[in-house]
Amino acid sequence: MRFKMVPTDDRFFGLFRDAAGNVAECSRRLRDVLGSDFTDLATGHARIIECEQLGDELTRDIVRRLNSTFVTPFDREDIHALAEELDDVVDDMMAVSHRLQLASLDRPLPELRDQADVLVAMADETVALMQRLESMKNVQPHLDAIDRLESEGDALYRRTLARLFSGEFDALDVIRWKDIVEALEAALNTIEDVSNVVESIVLKHA
Repeated sequence: MRFKMVPTDDRFFGLFRDAAGNVAECSRRLRDVLGSDFTDLATGHARIIECEQLGDELTRDIVRRLNSTFVTPFDREDIHALAEELDDVVDDMMAVSHRLQLASLDRPLPELRDQADVLVAMADETVALMQRLESMKNVQPHLDAIDRLESEGDALYRRTLARLFSGEFDALDVIRWKDIVEALEAALNTIEDVSNVVESIVLKHA
């Protein structure tokens, strides 16, 4: 049995689990907004802002702990990168909601709900990934699932753009919807960035 001469601060793992849980909650709140009839976007947006504020608070907690901890469970730059990516996911989701507020659209786009379903599934896999970060065991199935889901999201993104440019929509609506669809695609990509950071951490400690 190996003993640590200097104990590491393992409370980072709990903060990462909390941050991933916040990502998952925000993804569900965004899906509710995108699946609504757009009659009360302000209430849904306010609920997403709550998640964004919690994400900022968790990121600050991680950074403060990082600055005051002598021995960390893995590389400092990886802790910082993981905290930033988790925070960025929530920021990306809030950007989707912001753009929806500004667009003044009167009916939902079904493909956005499909994108949001993929986002929720990826967020759930991220929660599972954070639960395994401390042991660094059995992470590969979740890394693979996130990669597969991100590919599904890419295909859905391309199909949605194809429909937008099919001639079915007015030019101004195409611009509005395209802006929102691209913002949601960015959130999917950022979740994949989270998994890439975790994969790098695990490889370093394999």
